[in-house]
Amino acid sequence: SQNCWFLYILFSPSLNKYYTGITQNLDDRLKRHNQGRNRSTKAGIPWILKYTESFPSRSEAQKREYFIKSRKSHLFISQLISNN
Repeated sequence: SQNCWFLYILFSPSLNKYYTGITQNLDDRLKRHNQGRNRSTKAGIPWILKYTESFPSRSEAQKREYFIKSRKSHLFISQLISNN
């Protein structure tokens, strides 16, 4: 629905890197990442969707995104995904 925001985590096997973002449309966002339409993720194609959480508002999704990004930890994200 229009009012739902998703936090998502993508993984690039070629770079062995995670990318965390937020969106209202997961399918479209993943497609755009994999079409190279985002400069910061272009090098990591193909990206695989590994994890999502949904939120009723953009600000809540952003808070969670900032929290995850602030950890700056590959291990933290790996554990988050495997505990899911």
